[in-house]
Amino acid sequence: MLGVREPAIYGAQTLDDLEAMCQERAESLGLVIDFRQSNSEGELVGWIQQARTDNDGIIINAGAYTHTSIAILDALTLAELPVIEVHLSNIFRRESFRHHSYVSMAAKGVICGLGVNGYLLALDAMASILDRV
Repeated sequence: MLGVREPAIYGAQTLDDLEAMCQERAESLGLVIDFRQSNSEGELVGWIQQARTDNDGIIINAGAYTHTSIAILDALTLAELPVIEVHLSNIFRRESFRHHSYVSMAAKGVICGLGVNGYLLALDAMASILDRV
């Protein structure tokens, strides 16, 4: 729903726009990304488990599952990969229930409140963590 849902909070760019921006940045950093989106907690957990053997790191915006999903936390912990948590909005300037993040417990770093630029910064950080820059 990116670009449609509350654009004053989440911006006007679509998911396709975001993916194109991330692909371009990743290429410039020498990274290959696997860009995915799902509304299904189980599917997200499966992808995180798959990343353990298929990827070198995880950049994740778990949406509302950030605040509720112990299953996603467990999967991220089990993956034993560097994790960067991203949120388009500043979750700490929003409702109090959004101030807690299970994802943060597994994340090396958190970027929030910078809109789509947060994803680009996360890619920069991941490249640095993986010594690809």
